[in-house]
Amino acid sequence: MEGDVVSVVRVVPAPPEAIFALVADASRHPDIDGSGTVRQAKPGAPQRLALGSTFGMSMKMGIPYSMVNTIVEFEENRRIAWQARPPGLLGRFLAGRIWRYELEPVEGGTLVRESWDVSQDHQRALLTRGKLPETTRRNMERTLERIESLTVATGGT
Repeated sequence: MEGDVVSVVRVVPAPPEAIFALVADASRHPDIDGSGTVRQAKPGAPQRLALGSTFGMSMKMGIPYSMVNTIVEFEENRRIAWQARPPGLLGRFLAGRIWRYELEPVEGGTLVRESWDVSQDHQRALLTRGKLPETTRRNMERTLERIESLTVATGGT
């Protein structure tokens, strides 16, 4: 891993609006998650995410846990990012990674860039070592495959 960001890109044969609608809906995150850790949006999640929105997510990686996400970047149909932390006091001292999707119209669809940005994460030194960056890259590649499958299957082209 070079720096604090891992990114993957894929041209998805669908318009940015269809892809953005999918990633801006917290209830669909389990459908797009390539890691298999995202279980479901917690009750109270906004129907559509916007700058400043917060939403809880039930997760499972061996054991169940929860995360609270805050939308920190938002440009309609172009960019959305959320910062993930554990709920409560623990969230002030742990985590802080940012998941970002950037969409750019291109010939044949949309260039989708997913990034895992640990530059503001309290555990950055641990996260940038070992196999986690490469595992995360593979999981993000699967996420972009799922986004393509879901947008193409629903007539997003």
